[in-house]
Amino acid sequence: MSSRQQPRWTQTWLGGVRSAGVDLGYPGERLGLPREGSGAVAGFGRRIGAIVIDWLICTWAITQGLLRIDPVQQGWVPILIFAAEYVLLVGTMGMTFGMRLLGVRVAALDGGRPGFVSVLVRTLLLCLAVPALIWDRDQRGLHDRAANTVVVRI
Repeated sequence: MSSRQQPRWTQTWLGGVRSAGVDLGYPGERLGLPREGSGAVAGFGRRIGAIVIDWLICTWAITQGLLRIDPVQQGWVPILIFAAEYVLLVGTMGMTFGMRLLGVRVAALDGGRPGFVSVLVRTLLLCLAVPALIWDRDQRGLHDRAANTVVVRI
């Protein structure tokens, strides 16, 4: 390969290994998930949208509307309600309201619903926010990796 055909070192560093021509497969391939359709790894847009919807429900509808608590004065209340919503809904249905609206669900790596301990670990790490911002090539955040879960399309 001539020097003109090889990527510059900045291209591989800034763009990742995919920009260097390395084929890592599609997200979820290592997990045995399909590339498209039901059961495929959910994209970031759907995941971010679902969490924003859930956060708005917890902050405005429940904290302000139902409980009449000002989330600015008591900032711990919305995150506590958010955690309770996730543990309850993901633990029983495999999805929250926002996830259902955007067509995604949390699944265990075997495809079933995650167990209670997995849901609890995932929720606690999700509330810290940082683990959700660091993900692998299968688009699983650290909270998903720790809980052995993956967010898939319905």
